[in-house]
Amino acid sequence: MFSYNKLSTAIFIALAASSSAVAQDQEQQEEADSKSQIETINVTATKRTTNIQQTPTAVQALSSRDLKEQNIGNFDDYAQYVPNVSSSGRGPGQNDVFIRGMSIQPISVMLSGAQGTMPNVALYVDEQPVTAPGRNLDVYATDLQRIEVLPGPQGTLFGASSQAGTIRYITNKPILGSFEAGFTTGFESMPEGEMSSSAEGYINIPVTRDFAVRGAFYNVNRGGYIDNKAGEFSIDPNNPNFRGLNPAIAGLVDEGTEFTSAFNTDLAEDDFNDSYYKGFRLSAKYRINTNWELLLQHQAQDLGADGVFDYDPEVGDLEVERYYPDELEDSFDLTTWTLDGRLGALEILYTGGYLDREIEQSIDYTGYNTSGSYIIYYTCVYGEDGIAEKCVDPTKGFKGHQEHERFTQEARINYDFNARSRITAGVFYDDYEINTQDDYVYFANPEALGFVPNAPISDAYANNRDTRAPGIGFFNDITRTEEQIALFGEFTYDLTDKLSATLGLRWYDIESDFTGQSSFASKGEDGDAGRDYDSTAGHTNEPLEQDDVIPKFTLSYQYTPSTLFFATYSEGFRPGGFNRAGGQGSDETGYVNTVYKSDEVKNYEFGWKTLLFDNTLRWNGNAYFVEWNDMQITRLDTDISILTFVDNAANSEIRGLETDMTWRLTDNFTLNGALSYNDTELVSTGQGIVRTLPIGSELPLTPEVQASVRGRYTWTLENKWDAFAQVGWIYAGDTYPSIVASEVEQAGGRQDSYNIGNASIGVMKDQWSVKLYVKNLTDERAELYTNTQDDILRTTTNRPRTFGLSVSYSFY
Repeated sequence: MFSYNKLSTAIFIALAASSSAVAQDQEQQEEADSKSQIETINVTATKRTTNIQQTPTAVQALSSRDLKEQNIGNFDDYAQYVPNVSSSGRGPGQNDVFIRGMSIQPISVMLSGAQGTMPNVALYVDEQPVTAPGRNLDVYATDLQRIEVLPGPQGTLFGASSQAGTIRYITNKPILGSFEAGFTTGFESMPEGEMSSSAEGYINIPVTRDFAVRGAFYNVNRGGYIDNKAGEFSIDPNNPNFRGLNPAIAGLVDEGTEFTSAFNTDLAEDDFNDSYYKGFRLSAKYRINTNWELLLQHQAQDLGADGVFDYDPEVGDLEVERYYPDELEDSFDLTTWTLDGRLGALEILYTGGYLDREIEQSIDYTGYNTSGSYIIYYTCVYGEDGIAEKCVDPTKGFKGHQEHERFTQEARINYDFNARSRITAGVFYDDYEINTQDDYVYFANPEALGFVPNAPISDAYANNRDTRAPGIGFFNDITRTEEQIALFGEFTYDLTDKLSATLGLRWYDIESDFTGQSSFASKGEDGDAGRDYDSTAGHTNEPLEQDDVIPKFTLSYQYTPSTLFFATYSEGFRPGGFNRAGGQGSDETGYVNTVYKSDEVKNYEFGWKTLLFDNTLRWNGNAYFVEWNDMQITRLDTDISILTFVDNAANSEIRGLETDMTWRLTDNFTLNGALSYNDTELVSTGQGIVRTLPIGSELPLTPEVQASVRGRYTWTLENKWDAFAQVGWIYAGDTYPSIVASEVEQAGGRQDSYNIGNASIGVMKDQWSVKLYVKNLTDERAELYTNTQDDILRTTTNRPRTFGLSVSYSFY
């Protein structure tokens, strides 16, 4: 799309025509005037380093202290502690996150590469976007300064997918002139599961006065808690798919048809869903001179998981029956670089990153026998009369391989024109590619069934032109690309000493392409069937072009030095894309469009930030109204299409409130709390090709009310050890599991509300600390995501009651 000459020109124009100020991304917890005052955190939510209480935008931050005190490690851990954030999915590396009620349902990871929409919450590691459809990068939280959560559209500064908000992992950087090191190790025990262990460490080495390196390392093993029970699976001969649901196969099975059962004895295992995170981060900082610094950083992580993280209530508590191996390996390498400095009053930052991610996964798909309209063709042998004589082993599985490559660059500047006006502006470039190979293993005995191994149709292969192995009944071989360039800026003018106005704009141009094919196993030598995504279903070899301008406007009023009010109008966007099922449908059901477009988000909010009672109470909050139009909804409806598709199928409105507080009641006792309320409503359903919940229904997966509270008491023992005790509670209300009516019906209606309690106690002296803790005190089975993605109803839940011990040491 854009040559590097064009990119270089754009960078030059942006640097020459605008100005900004960017400070290095560091957390600075300022010393309070007295022991009982609240510590403040610096954030980079506006791409400038500002105190969180003086930043006129919604932002919540979990500091390194918060992460440690609340035992936060992975994606699932931190989502439950931030007001107005919810996550849904099916295990490590397979989650979607939602903010401010803007949720639909997660895309199946079996389709995330081929047909998954981009999330509407952007995920960043420092300055680099790492958002991915259906598979958010699950980075373990080792040696982080903080996690920033920016609710509401952040399109002007953070670009695509920042419709509902942005989440940023801010890593600790090398410190010049100072040596420090530390480690944390721990063990966990679950009465209803296996042991877990963790080891984390970091070291900062000042090589010279102007050069320092830092390393962080971790090895975390999480024990399983779900049992794969031995069982038998047989196709039900009375399944409506065999008895008239699909007229094409009605009458092909009679009383004489023999059905073979599947058995999972060789896969049966207690606590089979264990997982691990192993990785490191190495960084180096070089101070070129008093005005310029260079930072280089590389991090790598291997995430692995066996089994599943949702259980089948029909089998038993924390139990399933799986007939095909469930395994996941998810590895990434992320290399980044940042050059920042000053030319007079002008601060300049150039940053870039390269992400290389590879995913291998196998999934049991035997449940497809209960819903697939053409199961009989995949399973049964026919006699001369056309009636099925025998239906073979019904075991079915999925094998997926994805490769993600992402190259990003951003150059931006900060400039203060005078004491009353300032600007942040820059140029952003993003080149993203997802290579997908999905193999669906349907055939237990393909030779007997009369099928030959399938191969790519014509020359439409994207990644693999080889003939697929026997037993593979269907495959996706698809490459998706997005290339983007954007110019952005925010200009702030102080109208008075207390009143300021900010105008933000982002222009973007995106080209998306979708190449390759989806193919079924052929019956006979010349019966190849499939779709070439350069020539069928409305597709051509021309990319999809999308461009627009996203605005933002904020008025802020600094009522007192410790009280800030602000009002904001903002918009967000995420890319549209191509449908595999374009053109399918009928006059009765409607036709699937070849492309789906970005959904539109308009956000109106009023916020406040206050420090009260001599800075012992921090109380922040936002009230907002969101219009969400042309929502991207994913659906498989065999009355319309045999392939999953995406449609801009509905409009909704959200009225909400989010608030959080920290109150230092005494020198020894601190109370933290958070609350969110979302009144969501589906206001229209477009063409109706996707059969959503009725108009007036709530949006799914975000409870109307979410709340958390945490109290921490500290004291000093007679032996001079410092001690603490902490108790926390989390509440989430009931909610729908999906926006699609049939999926809600299959899931049995709404997901129940839940309460989770946590507690810990510990001691600290010098550089040592020891902590004992209990997670999920009441052993609650939270219904985090009730789904039928594998065509059998299952519930993703939290980990059972867990007892843990953690020991830490820090050397400065």
